[in-house]
Amino acid sequence: MSLDVQITFDARDTRLLAEFWAAALGYEVPGPPDAQLEPGDDPWAAWDDFLERVGVPEDQRHARAAIEDPDGSRPRVFFQQVPEGKTAKNRVHLDVRAAPGLQGDERMAALEAAAERLVARGAERVRRFEPEPPMEAGFLVMRDPEGNEFCLD
Repeated sequence: MSLDVQITFDARDTRLLAEFWAAALGYEVPGPPDAQLEPGDDPWAAWDDFLERVGVPEDQRHARAAIEDPDGSRPRVFFQQVPEGKTAKNRVHLDVRAAPGLQGDERMAALEAAAERLVARGAERVRRFEPEPPMEAGFLVMRDPEGNEFCLD
């Protein structure tokens, strides 16, 4: 039997990373347990109201954040605030499948478009790896706004 998994990021700014990864993965920020959010509602405002009502001190209200797949079929991503910054290359990274089924120039164009969209949201482009059939389809190495490496694949 397989098990579900949650992906957890250590972060300085949990909401910044949650917003970035929601855009990167097509996820959304869920509302708090008692909220029914309508399209266009600000989930962060709903969380701030909820956390105030349940007595979470103001200085702890951004200590955690999460994003979820709107279809509920992919892993939840959780962000926890830590005091230290990133000091070395991450040992685990995400491969974001931004060009499924595409090959060659069409694939690389789709990856470049995804990179451009994420750079506008604070990502950094690191390196491009060209297709080298039959073993390599081509990919882009990126960093999120806090320096965590990931690939557009």
